[in-house]
Amino acid sequence: MYVVFETGGLQFRAEEGSSIKVPYISANPGDNVSIEKILMVNDGENSFVGSPYLESAKVEAEIVTEGLAKKVDVYKFKRRTKYRKLTGHRQKFTEIKIKKITPPVN
Repeated sequence: MYVVFETGGLQFRAEEGSSIKVPYISANPGDNVSIEKILMVNDGENSFVGSPYLESAKVEAEIVTEGLAKKVDVYKFKRRTKYRKLTGHRQKFTEIKIKKITPPVN
């Protein structure tokens, strides 16, 4: 069984027991979170697709760790003016482990 869900404006595909890195969720490591924005659930035989979300489906996950992703370089350049500027940042992320997928009830 796998699920496609949305968090932080991005979509992710996950299965039970898998760990994935998602945009930062403000909670402590070890806490349980519930993700309600479920786009699709596939249990091997049936597929349930929402428009845009499935109402009664949800995903239970545990926060494993938090951290910073690799540095993203931002380079600005304007030709013929000797303007070059290099900056960068590191985006926060949260690693979650999917504990339980609840399919929608018909």
